[in-house]
Amino acid sequence: MQHILALSRSAVTIRHWFEIDLDDASMEHGSRIEIRELAQHPRRGSESASQLTTVDRPLWRADLFDRLADPPGSFSAAHYHPQFTGNEPSARYWDAALSADPWTWLGDQITSLGAAAVGAGWPLDPGDAAELPGLASAVVATARQFGPAECRSAAECFHLTRDVQDAVQLMIATLRAPEHLDQDRVAPWLAGS
Repeated sequence: MQHILALSRSAVTIRHWFEIDLDDASMEHGSRIEIRELAQHPRRGSESASQLTTVDRPLWRADLFDRLADPPGSFSAAHYHPQFTGNEPSARYWDAALSADPWTWLGDQITSLGAAAVGAGWPLDPGDAAELPGLASAVVATARQFGPAECRSAAECFHLTRDVQDAVQLMIATLRAPEHLDQDRVAPWLAGS
C-alpha cells in the first residue's frame, strides 16, 4: 500500500517498507518517504480524457525505520538518502536529530525542500516548491500511519508490502549470511515463490 501526494511536476510517495540487511540478515521496517518527479507525457484524447500520471525519477528518500530486534519506536535504523544516481540511492546518511525525533525531522525536510539536512535541496518545479512546504503536516501525518510501531507482526508487515514481495525475495537470495535469517519472520514473503 502506498500513498502518493502528486503536485504538478513532482510527488511524495509514502509507504511502509520492510528490509533485510544483506550483511547480517537483520531486519528493519517503518515509513519510507520519497520525493519523486512526475514524468511528462503528451496529452491524450479529448479535453475531458483522463491523463497518464507516472511517478518516476527519485530525488530523495527517508527511511524512518526500527530494527526488529530493538524496542519499537527507537528508530535505530532511521536514515536518509540525499540523492540518487538514476534509480539507485546514495549511501545511507545518519543524523542524530532524525533518530531522536523523526517526525519533526521529516517535517523540517519537507518545509525546507530538503535543505535542512545534507544537500542543496530538491530540484523541484518552482510551483511545486512553493506548494510543498504547506503540505508538510499532511506528509508527516501520513508517514506516521506507516511507522514501525504501527506494524506489530510479520503478517501486518507483509500486508503493507506485498506489492514488493519480489524485492524482499531478492534481498533473501543475496544475503551474505543466510544462516542468520529469521525464516519465520520472512515466511509470508516466501510463500508462493
